[in-house]
Amino acid sequence: MSCMLRQVVLLFQLSFSDIYMSGLRTALTSGVIMKCVPHPQVKTMAAVLLRRLLSSSFEEIYPGLTVDMQTAIKTELVTRGSAVDLLVHAYSVWYTTFSCLYMVPLDDDGNNQWPELLKFLFDSVNSDNVGLREAALHIFWNFPGIFGNQQQHYMEVIKRMLVQCMQDQENPQIRTLAARAAASFVLSNEGNAALLKHFSDLLPGILQAVNESCYQGDDSVLKSLVEIADTAPKYLRPNLEATLQLSLKLCADTTLTNMQRQLALEVIVTLSETAAAMLRKHTAIVASSVPQMLAMMVDLEEDEDWSMADELEDDDFDSNAVAGESALDRMACGLGGKMVLPMIKQHIMTMLQNPDWKYRHAGLMALSAIGEGCHQQMEAILNEIVSFLLLFCQDPHPRVRYAACNAIGQMATDFAPTFQKKFHDKVISALLQTMEDQTNPRVQAHAAAALINFTEDCPKSLLIPYLDSLVQHLHVIMVAKLQELIQKGTKLVLEQVVTSIASVADTAEEKFVPYYDLFMPSLKHIVENAVQKELRLLRGKTIECISLIGLAVGKDKFMPDASAVMQLLLKTQTDFNDLEDDDPQISYMISAWARMCKILGKEFQQYLPVVMGPLMKTASIKPEVALLDTQDMENMSEDDGWEFVNLGDQQSFGIKTAGLEEKATACQMLVCYAKELKEGFVEYTEQVVKLMVPLLKFYFHDDILLMGSMPLLLECARVRGPDYLTQMWHFMCDALIKAIGTEPDSDVLSEIMHSFAKCIELMGEGCLNNEHFEELGGILKGKLEEHFKNQELRQAKRQDEDYDEGMEETLQDEDENDVYILTKVSDILHSVFSSYKEQVLPWFEQLLQLIVQLVCPSRPWADRQWGLCIFDDVVEHCSPSSFKYAELFLRAMALSLCDTSPEVRQAAAYGVGVMAQYGGENYRPFCTEALPTLLGVIQSPDSKVKENVNATENCISAVGKVMRFRPECANVNEILPHWLSWLPLNEDKEEAVHTFDFLCDLIESNNPIVLGPDNANLPKIFQIIAEGVANESVKSEDACSKRLANVIRQVQGSGGLWTQCVTMLNETQQKAIQDLLNTA
Repeated sequence: MSCMLRQVVLLFQLSFSDIYMSGLRTALTSGVIMKCVPHPQVKTMAAVLLRRLLSSSFEEIYPGLTVDMQTAIKTELVTRGSAVDLLVHAYSVWYTTFSCLYMVPLDDDGNNQWPELLKFLFDSVNSDNVGLREAALHIFWNFPGIFGNQQQHYMEVIKRMLVQCMQDQENPQIRTLAARAAASFVLSNEGNAALLKHFSDLLPGILQAVNESCYQGDDSVLKSLVEIADTAPKYLRPNLEATLQLSLKLCADTTLTNMQRQLALEVIVTLSETAAAMLRKHTAIVASSVPQMLAMMVDLEEDEDWSMADELEDDDFDSNAVAGESALDRMACGLGGKMVLPMIKQHIMTMLQNPDWKYRHAGLMALSAIGEGCHQQMEAILNEIVSFLLLFCQDPHPRVRYAACNAIGQMATDFAPTFQKKFHDKVISALLQTMEDQTNPRVQAHAAAALINFTEDCPKSLLIPYLDSLVQHLHVIMVAKLQELIQKGTKLVLEQVVTSIASVADTAEEKFVPYYDLFMPSLKHIVENAVQKELRLLRGKTIECISLIGLAVGKDKFMPDASAVMQLLLKTQTDFNDLEDDDPQISYMISAWARMCKILGKEFQQYLPVVMGPLMKTASIKPEVALLDTQDMENMSEDDGWEFVNLGDQQSFGIKTAGLEEKATACQMLVCYAKELKEGFVEYTEQVVKLMVPLLKFYFHDDILLMGSMPLLLECARVRGPDYLTQMWHFMCDALIKAIGTEPDSDVLSEIMHSFAKCIELMGEGCLNNEHFEELGGILKGKLEEHFKNQELRQAKRQDEDYDEGMEETLQDEDENDVYILTKVSDILHSVFSSYKEQVLPWFEQLLQLIVQLVCPSRPWADRQWGLCIFDDVVEHCSPSSFKYAELFLRAMALSLCDTSPEVRQAAAYGVGVMAQYGGENYRPFCTEALPTLLGVIQSPDSKVKENVNATENCISAVGKVMRFRPECANVNEILPHWLSWLPLNEDKEEAVHTFDFLCDLIESNNPIVLGPDNANLPKIFQIIAEGVANESVKSEDACSKRLANVIRQVQGSGGLWTQCVTMLNETQQKAIQDLLNTA
């Protein structure tokens, strides 16, 4: 190694340790760039060093350089790039030099700050030097946004450049690079419909390059085509037929590598997800792709030892069989069963009759794969499917029996609980019989796994009749496999059987008590003795099983073993720090402790000091993250536990997901402890809050349960007094509001919004300062505006040339998501109104016109429903001041009382009720006007049918509130007998309590209309009360329950009247009356 090269290497090493800014400036200007003599290795190393320094610390280094230094670097790079012998050193030099400054050319306004680079680019493309042309295309491919706001100006030049290079007949590498650069340019302009249309005539050249490069062993352009299908599928529309035909041809060509064939199939499958409506128009191509997927699934190897394997290997995701199955699953979900099932059904039936086991195996695995996507269509023929599926549990080949178990388990999940209700007798019998296959442990284990899937979603009442048989089989197998473990060391079947026992117990609950003693001694024995490394999974599953059985049978039955079990868990817990990070026992232990907490209740508090340390350690796992360019990405693999998010401009954000599942589980358990122990968890609330709040910004796990932890933690903190509670809330509040504004996932967002609303209700007035209100108002306004914008976009999509029935289903799903977010906006406003009352109205006015827009008659029913709910809250919590907005919503509310949508009628009726109760004198005319409409809705012939009953009950409650709080608005004596005949309310529990309160008022005041002459109506009143208690419309904790009980007790002392009232009640009603007397 030359002296100069050694100096550069040394500088490279130093740059990643303790070089300071001044040293970096010197290195960049004199040590690396300016003094690189023409030694090619030195130039390459210098360029690599420059790229590493700037790409890792660009914001810290480059802006700190003087303008002269920046200019010198850029000039030197262009000079060196132009002068170097690019045929020899092209890639190593130009890539490492130019890509390191991809951030430099554009300022904040999109102006290119490096015009020399654009000149170099255009000169190189037109050069006779192939190396320079390659360099220019590489730069354009890696940084397609290099033209900034001058892109439109250079549009034709860019297009000519790409076309010219794609037509270079002498240099295939130029054609390939040009195709990749064209694809990169398309991807960077995915939202520019006009540009995509203008560049559509480049697609045939890209497709030609895909075809040529694949047969040269290069799949890079094919990967670019997959990216276009994923990100800019509409670009393919003018040449979609050609794109699909090429993809199908490459997929079918067995001379290509498996990866190339899978990538070709990926183009079609990706389009089924990103442009389903567009693809559904090409039925023939889709139909032709199905046999290709199935052919891949047949690509299995013979393995005589397969059925005896005691370790389950992870799926080989590079294999054709796994790729074909995944593709089938995704295509069925993307295109829908209406299209896919008719295409595949006959293929599967033919495969199942093939004498070659591989075809039967593939047919059954295909059946497993399409269940989710073809759910509706398969459910209609489930009898036919299950009848022939069960036959394959007796197939002569073990791998076919395995596939049959797989299909049963998958369908038990996909079609639950219908599958369990229809086929419980046949399925349980078939699985138990297959579990007796002692000569094929892997089949035996998979039958047990299918039984787990079946029992997890099986209604308890269906499982109970089979308990004796299930328990007997599971016990016999467990005993036999325990012996095998001792004698041979085999454990696979035992692992699954232990989980099957846990699943059966979890579903059977207290009905498992008679079998408790049959299993618990053996399970404790496994935990005590299965301490070898290879038995970690078995031990973890057994710990899970013990805790689930304990939870199922209840504290009384479990308590004699509780102490011994806790000691076993404590012993494992004390060894926790010695467990390896990937030890499967960790997650099972964490979950088991939470179940023990549920079983023991407050008694579990004594174990918290032992449990919390390791739990917090797991919950605090910080995943490894990285910002990577294309070259770095190629050196990393998703198989190594990395997942990537494409950021565009050839950059991706990577996160190593190993440990995230355990982190999420640990956080769930912390939430569980807070919920179960409440004030008993107060010692740990502060550190848990400090852990949880930053997770509001953590996008890489979708566990929405964690987002609901904040109100629970505040509840725990209450015991320490208002100052401590306020301090904790201040730590949460800013993060919660910011998360509402930034969270991209709608499921997680809705949970954060719900959690925030609950926190405000818990903290009450004063919990939000002016800055909070300002930020929250802006965010809620943004959510409402986004709601309207999304509706407009969906309407535009309905005009799209690809619009079809399948797209409409997708649009309706999107609409449901949007409406759910709207409900959470309503929740937050409810919590603010209920806490702050009238003083919050000036703040609310920034949202007022958007809420008024929601209740317009032309809006969808869900908009009108939630708009009315928000105005209901304004009336309920902000009256009499609310009346100043009355002209904005009263007309809409009046019209909505007889709306065709029951949800809208319900919201309007509730509004009338709160106007009567809280609105004040100003609302009296409206209550008078609304009453006849309410009575008409209640007396409508279909008012009590299922879909209308909630709206009708709100109308009944509203009539009661008008009579109670605004009697001047109603002819009470005339309406009261009718109102009494409509009671009790059974569906809307909250309104039922209001009606019972009013009923108590009437009885206690000896209202003659309610009581009737000589108390003749009392038997009817008894029936109303008894029915209300039996249906849990009124509960012991409700204030009116004591008043109702007093009414009953007064009648008890009246002899004959009591007998008359009680004899008119059925057995259930009599029991309800007795329960009320005992508890109230």
